[in-house]
Amino acid sequence: MTLIHRLSTADSDFQAKLNTLLAFESSQDKAIEEAVTDILQAVKTKGDQAVLSYSQQFDHVTAQSMAELEIPLSDCQKALDNLPVTQRQALEKAAERVRLYHEHQKTPSWHYTEEDGTVLGQKITPMDRVGLYVPGGKAAYPSSVLMNAIPAKVAGVSEVVMVTPTPNGQRNPLVLAAAAVAGVDRVMAIGGAQAVAALAYGTETIAQVDKIVGPGNAFVAAAKRRVFGLVGIDMIAGPSEILIIADGHTPADWIAMDLFSQAEHDELAQAILLCPDLAYLDAVEASIARQLSAMPRHEIIATSLKNRGALIHVRDLEQACEIANFIAPEHLEISTQNAAELSEKIRHAGAIFMGAYSSEALGDYCAGPNHVLPTSRTARFSSPLGVYDFQKRSSLIQVSHQGAQTLGKIASELAYGEGLQAHARSAEYRLDSMEK
Repeated sequence: MTLIHRLSTADSDFQAKLNTLLAFESSQDKAIEEAVTDILQAVKTKGDQAVLSYSQQFDHVTAQSMAELEIPLSDCQKALDNLPVTQRQALEKAAERVRLYHEHQKTPSWHYTEEDGTVLGQKITPMDRVGLYVPGGKAAYPSSVLMNAIPAKVAGVSEVVMVTPTPNGQRNPLVLAAAAVAGVDRVMAIGGAQAVAALAYGTETIAQVDKIVGPGNAFVAAAKRRVFGLVGIDMIAGPSEILIIADGHTPADWIAMDLFSQAEHDELAQAILLCPDLAYLDAVEASIARQLSAMPRHEIIATSLKNRGALIHVRDLEQACEIANFIAPEHLEISTQNAAELSEKIRHAGAIFMGAYSSEALGDYCAGPNHVLPTSRTARFSSPLGVYDFQKRSSLIQVSHQGAQTLGKIASELAYGEGLQAHARSAEYRLDSMEK
């Protein structure tokens, strides 16, 4: 039975096979789109009443008012206090590392003065209010809380509002504890498209936010896509991806498990290994076969590897880097002896993990850099989530009297060329010749 695709760059049809392997269409299910449209419209027009009704319908909550769906911050702190010691220490240490890394991303405002006294610059200001969507119920994503809330707070966002569904009233204590550690300001027990709508439009209970971040199911993704423009969103994420460049020196079992680490997310996840050593590719494939059955999510891993995974034989590491730049992966592991040197050849990747000990899993939880990364080749033009995603830049322009004499003539000339006479006259009024 075929466990995973085997490709070689020496094959005449390699590029066609690679393109087929990478192809992923984020098909928009018509039924989901129609349902989301109805939910957004209902929340937009009926506010809290619609949010409460949908929460009762979809999450089977017994709350009779929106006030009952707000989780007090004291409950979040209580959840943190009640965690096992080792779990609390791990959560707090991860938060500390994530916060420290993002502190380095803060950009100060700046300006400069030209010879004629004109001052130009840039002012950096944080957003006022950000909404954070966190999956709830049985799914526990405390790392998602840290990765989305901490950079927002580091950026200076005044209020971070977290929404998380609580199916049948089931709260996840680890998610609430993470909210306490990350400094979330408000937590609402709502989810789905109705939560996205409440954040985007605002209701009697929830004020409109400036941006919505965080992962969710197909309904959440469809809702975020539809409200973009009214509010900002982080991204519409595709399936998880890992691409590994190896030279054969890392134990094959390590690499096989790194491939598993992304394949276990879901059946559409993608895990690819590039290596010039054919015998090493054989060893990794053997390790996959040996370790797979012991994994609790082995069925998901097997489907992912069979449909979208690959072991690719490349000519050399130089060619591996070329292919990596074409794929533009979400996660790129360079598991070679000269990893730092090879990383200089990489132009497109969400996160780059260098060296045999830098497993992608460490980046997911506690290394420090953000784990919200561009997928589906969007790393060619997108970046990891960071402090800069919660800041805005305003241009500063203070033209001096002398500067207006020079700039006014330039502006009026160009404005007349565009047929915009009021623009030209506005600039000309500041000229000394016009004042006289």
